[in-house]
Amino acid sequence: MAKTRKDPIGGPLSGVRVLEFSLVFSAPYAGVQLSDLGAEVIKVEPPGGEPFRYMGTPVPGYGKSFQWANRGKQSLVIDLKKPEGLEVVHRLLEKTDVVLINYRPGVAKRLGIDYEALSAIKPDLIYADINGFGNDGPLAELPASDIVAQAYGGAVALDAKVDESGGPVGPALPVGDLPSGIAAAMGISAALYQRERTGEGQRLSVSLLRTVMQMGFIHVMVEPVNDEVLRDFMVREIEHRRAAGSSYADLISIRSELGIRGSPISLYFSGYGAKDGGVVLGALTPANRDAFRSVLEIDDDPSDQPGFDGSDPANQEKIEALRNRIRSILMEKTVEEWTQLFVEAGAPGAPVLLPEDLPQHPQAALHFMELESEITGPQQQVRPLVELSPNPDPPRSAAPVIGGQSERVLSEVGGYGESEISALREAGVIE
Repeated sequence: MAKTRKDPIGGPLSGVRVLEFSLVFSAPYAGVQLSDLGAEVIKVEPPGGEPFRYMGTPVPGYGKSFQWANRGKQSLVIDLKKPEGLEVVHRLLEKTDVVLINYRPGVAKRLGIDYEALSAIKPDLIYADINGFGNDGPLAELPASDIVAQAYGGAVALDAKVDESGGPVGPALPVGDLPSGIAAAMGISAALYQRERTGEGQRLSVSLLRTVMQMGFIHVMVEPVNDEVLRDFMVREIEHRRAAGSSYADLISIRSELGIRGSPISLYFSGYGAKDGGVVLGALTPANRDAFRSVLEIDDDPSDQPGFDGSDPANQEKIEALRNRIRSILMEKTVEEWTQLFVEAGAPGAPVLLPEDLPQHPQAALHFMELESEITGPQQQVRPLVELSPNPDPPRSAAPVIGGQSERVLSEVGGYGESEISALREAGVIE
């Protein structure tokens, strides 16, 4: 691996250099993970910077979403549409370990930064490509975003949210982009390890669709024995209603009524209202469900008794009656009162916090770190996902300004002299 820092900041990936060609979230989030592990991540941006810098912000070129997805990186602005820009990439490639990219299909090849072109220059390159639908199939060449992948992958329907017009409600969280970013960082780390042993580079791919499908849990899995009881009748009924022209809202309602969410387990693994907010019950074992029954003073729930058949219509009525009873009981106390009772009973329940509550919460606050931006000043962001005990916590930086490190990267990594850098800037190749 290229030893890229005069003063390594620590971490297991210290000495690894990454060139990131990215937009919005999946590849940028992968880059954050690699940076958190000590890699030097250079974000290559077009003239003017990544467009997402300007989305929903009072600070031109420094939107909050961009800051969140690009902390710890350096910004290098190159016009890749100019031959001189591609020459810069080729020169930097000599001291680069990883190329990370999530441009829409066909763009990398058109710009000359596809795997075939770059690996011909650097055979041991690790090239990580995040795409929408995978490398093969009828949709492979189509562009995709997180919400598109979630729609194709079943996640939008799993949320079961319908707006006032009966249409689907989009996802609250990017569960295609972010897990794809984590998967890419994991794959890159594995590929680097393999290269240490074999000396060989490789291309690795992550698709948003496959990630969403993985996140779909057992709802996407097909297994005939269990499905005969829990899934197949629902699927046949949905197919029948769909053929008859039922609306999206009707199909979601049928799925909710007939699907696995009707299981007795969901009584104590669900969200409920309280007197002044919301709580969730998170029991997945009989012991934990017993703890909730004790707190709620419910002693006539048969759902965990041997032989109880949740698919029996009579038992389904009992489950719904119990659910309404739990709803009524939980409305009698405040969130804080219920939370305390859950803690005392060892029952895995929780208050439903707003995201804005977290920086002040006594437990959540421990998972924040302080960063300093040269534009907006001090900020708090969530600490890296992984804590590694032998390594000191390295210093981390806020997201870079547009082209803030262009000159440094060209000089230290590409070996460019002052006159060469000035000529590139005058030609509009860099900023």
